[in-house]
Amino acid sequence: MLKSKSFLGVDCGAGSLKIAEFAATAQSGLRLLRFGIKPLGLAGSQDAARDAVVKKNLGEMLGEFGFLSRTGNLCAPGYQVFSKFVKLPPVDTSKVTQIIQYEAQQNVPFPLAETAWDYQILGSAPGGELEVLLVAIKSDLVEKLVGAGESAGLKMTVVDASVGALANAFRFNYADQEGCSLLIDIGAKTSNVLLFEANKYYSRSITIGANAITQEFAAEAKLRFDDAEKFKLANGFVSLGGAYEEPEDPRQAAVSKVARNVLTRLHLQVNQTIQFYRTSQGGAAPVRVYLCGGGSGMAYAAEFFQEKLNLPVEFFNPFRNVELDPTVPVQELEKVAQCFGEVVGLALRSVARCPVEFNLMPKASLARQEFAAKKPYLLAASYALAAGVGAVGLLFAKVGDVYVQSTAKTVEKLTPLEAKKTQLDAEQAKLNRAASEAKQLGDWLDSRTYWPAILTSLRQSMLAVEENMQQKHGVPVGVWIDVLLSTDATVAAPSAAAEDDSAPKSFYMSPEMMKRYRIGPYAMGGTGATPDAAAPTPDASAPAEKPKSSGSTNELSTLRLTIRAVNLKIKERNAEIPYELVKELKLNPLFDANETQLNGNLETVDDNTPTFTFPISLKLKRPIKL
Repeated sequence: MLKSKSFLGVDCGAGSLKIAEFAATAQSGLRLLRFGIKPLGLAGSQDAARDAVVKKNLGEMLGEFGFLSRTGNLCAPGYQVFSKFVKLPPVDTSKVTQIIQYEAQQNVPFPLAETAWDYQILGSAPGGELEVLLVAIKSDLVEKLVGAGESAGLKMTVVDASVGALANAFRFNYADQEGCSLLIDIGAKTSNVLLFEANKYYSRSITIGANAITQEFAAEAKLRFDDAEKFKLANGFVSLGGAYEEPEDPRQAAVSKVARNVLTRLHLQVNQTIQFYRTSQGGAAPVRVYLCGGGSGMAYAAEFFQEKLNLPVEFFNPFRNVELDPTVPVQELEKVAQCFGEVVGLALRSVARCPVEFNLMPKASLARQEFAAKKPYLLAASYALAAGVGAVGLLFAKVGDVYVQSTAKTVEKLTPLEAKKTQLDAEQAKLNRAASEAKQLGDWLDSRTYWPAILTSLRQSMLAVEENMQQKHGVPVGVWIDVLLSTDATVAAPSAAAEDDSAPKSFYMSPEMMKRYRIGPYAMGGTGATPDAAAPTPDASAPAEKPKSSGSTNELSTLRLTIRAVNLKIKERNAEIPYELVKELKLNPLFDANETQLNGNLETVDDNTPTFTFPISLKLKRPIKL
């Protein structure tokens, strides 16, 4: 799309601030009108000091270099932006966004809610997987960056990542290259490694930059960072290694060795990236190398990588296919052209659809820009409203008089209705109380039927066990409840409570209650054997155990049963009875199958003992209100 007005590309790198102003050409190309670059020093790579130094230098550059436009696109520094390639399985198109968001949550190293992030689907792998590049930056960092631009009067529409801007600049200028090309962007704090083929693209960010050379040299030479940086730029070079005559200046010799050590570490990471690209991404080996970024301008950097990679190396020219305005100082541009890759990529976002498009603009900044765009309309509406109010002022005065008179009449009619409302509110309160009491009564009636249902279920489970065991072994089997206690309800036992009303007792079911519900040794039915008369019965007056739970004192949720059964004279048969009973109880919908279980050991008896006991803990799905 052709734009008649000029626009800016602003690259806020860690080591320098780069701005260029462009105009669009008829074929969706670019014409460079003017450019500028300014170092930020060590403060540019320190988050605490960065905001102030970017604001200061941005404002100065706009006036110093004569930039006319105040709109354009912005690039965040590489060290603040997280980027990662991920592969997604082949999925339906409607689910791609959801899966990418999940991958972002898994891979981005900070909370996604505090992040401005974006992604680009780059294509499909031979196996059908989607190749996706994720980029993310903390929202507060990009807010500061956009705020610095706004304070200088800039209106930015896109906040790009350096890996995306460089990719677009390379495709625009070197689309005619065959085979695989390797682009090494050496920044101040981080370096980007990008690999390009006809239909493939891969990038990786490495935390090694030119600042590492300055910092290590400054420590060795005992210089301040700014002084070490100046010396490096003026006299530094990359040592070529091997046998050669060192410079006479010891500082020049030191910085050359430091530079070689740092670039050697970078070269190892570049090699790892190439190997990963070839093995995991199915890419080809690079056949040429391009260098860019501020760190690539050091003397003999190109020779170093040519020696290490054994490939032809040249500097990346982002203005290769960009028209230059006659007023542009070409000789000055040639000295720093390799630093403007991101700037050209940013400018392309304003004239054409690009292969890689990210926008890390935070939502708050977008909302602020939208409001600013609407300000003129809001002001015009305000003036129109003020004029309208003045024109209809007299009309409202007359309407006000009518309103006062109507209000007085309405109040006169409402006074008796207010008294009626008070009476209705009182009757409604009575109705609400009656409804509450009726609900309480209903709950009590439900509880009265719930307890017999529990006891009936217990009896049915024991009868089922008796019948199953008798059919299996051909001998009479008898099972009944010897003791029934609750471990969590604090109520008075039948007789002990009369002596001491304050003594807490566990719930206990008397023999008479068990007889009433036919679950004890007094009224067994079906095929059950007659219980031994000498079987012990619980003493209702004996002190009960204290409840294990210290929570609610008016609910019964867990029953502790002591079950007695007829001794079948064979240990293995006796052992079957408890497990059969637990199995039957777990099938009952009134009991919690997960917490209904044997609660101890089977009583060991000899053949002369007519019965034996075993404990069961029974959890009710719905506790009983007592």
